[in-house]
Amino acid sequence: MKKVLLLAIVTLMSVMVLAACNSGGEKSSSEEEGKNVLETIKKRDKIIVGVKFDTKLFGLKNPTSGEVEGFDIDVAKQLAKEILGDENKIEFVEVTSKTRIPLLNKGDIDAIVATMTITEDREKEVDFTDVYFEAGQSLLVKKGSPIKSIDDLTKETTVIAVKGSTSTDNIREKAPDAPVLEFENYAEAFTALKSGKGDTLTTDNSILLGMASEDDSFELVGGTFTDEPYGIAVKSGEKEFLDALNKALEAQNSSGEFDKIYDKWFE
Repeated sequence: MKKVLLLAIVTLMSVMVLAACNSGGEKSSSEEEGKNVLETIKKRDKIIVGVKFDTKLFGLKNPTSGEVEGFDIDVAKQLAKEILGDENKIEFVEVTSKTRIPLLNKGDIDAIVATMTITEDREKEVDFTDVYFEAGQSLLVKKGSPIKSIDDLTKETTVIAVKGSTSTDNIREKAPDAPVLEFENYAEAFTALKSGKGDTLTTDNSILLGMASEDDSFELVGGTFTDEPYGIAVKSGEKEFLDALNKALEAQNSSGEFDKIYDKWFE
């Protein structure tokens, strides 16, 4: 009995020692990558970018080709070209407004290029590049709707928004009486508006323009009531990578490539 007890104690101590060694020694690949994301990208020879798959004009998966297309996609490809010398050395991972920061901080993606507004709260979680696109929040309604501006939103008007977006916080602040119905992504939100689950859909005007271009029975009203500067997000503290991205954005601007991309999607 004593021998059995002694053996059990020895076994338990061995397991504890091994566990301690594993927890303090080996680091996960995401932890290693987190030390220097730019170095990891160059070693991998590929940049992994989180983008929207459901946002026309910015990031939308083409059902025919299976490719993701849009302004953010083309900007990201140019970043890969500037940093790695080839726009095809890039992998796109689908993100939503709700999932993009968790996926970034978990190490599943290197950067977020996904209609992401720079805000003080977000800057506590991630670092942003310089602004690469200026948008503003607006309202999308069915043509003929009595809603003409944000002043028409009351307790009788249901506003549709997307979870995790600044638009939800903004509308609750600027139209506090209006009930807000939130959905996981823009595709679900627009479907809900079309089926009459709400009276208006709110997000950045640039995104709403993409929705209106899909169905001309809808229109934007009231102009914009916020400023929404978009930036590319990276993990906090990744200064070398951030500097490389800013340099790549500057190169796009100086070469005229950025203007070409903008005109392709918005002119």
